[in-house]
Amino acid sequence: MDTEPDRLLDEQRAYYRALAPDYLDQALDLPGGDEVTKALDAFQPRGRVLELACGPGVWTGQLLRHATEVTAVDASAEMLAIAAARTGSDGVRFIQADLFSWEPDGRYDVVFMGFWLSHVPAERFESFWSLVADCLQPDGRVFFADDAYRTPDELVEGPSSSTIRRQIPAGTAFRIVKVPHQPADLERRLRQLGWDIKVTATAGPFYWGAGSHRALDT
Repeated sequence: MDTEPDRLLDEQRAYYRALAPDYLDQALDLPGGDEVTKALDAFQPRGRVLELACGPGVWTGQLLRHATEVTAVDASAEMLAIAAARTGSDGVRFIQADLFSWEPDGRYDVVFMGFWLSHVPAERFESFWSLVADCLQPDGRVFFADDAYRTPDELVEGPSSSTIRRQIPAGTAFRIVKVPHQPADLERRLRQLGWDIKVTATAGPFYWGAGSHRALDT
């Protein structure tokens, strides 16, 4: 049955498909971005790496500097085409799939998410992190980067809502999910779900998290 959350996610997918040709021109020119890049290099995502919501491959090339191989998943064929053109096919496997219904076909040493977590609806946060756990080797690691940046014009349902409205350059407006996670609260919530992840704020609106799933006590 088609529900309002499903319709919102459909609209979010449509937004990123429509935005794909202009996505690389939409980067936030705000302080802190270089901190995220340096943190990912320091993390050294080695081995088999899974990139969730890879978009046009902004981070895929940096992952390839460390990884043995990268599997990059995104719902948008348009985004994947750009990513493949940017990075080439050597060492990368691209998969088109909706992350809310996709099931991994293997286990990975690292799961990476670049500016995706804030687009996961709050009611699907726990199930999404269950998917991340299913993707990881027992000693696997996670790295994510994101921001809580939302403009006043986007807050069409008020600042307490995680639904915002954004326009593509052509002018068409779409509703999307943008949860304004705060690093300390996010770290606490992940700890409650069994993750040992340190979430670090940058000088600007960005934050990054790195860690692993805690082993169950025996």
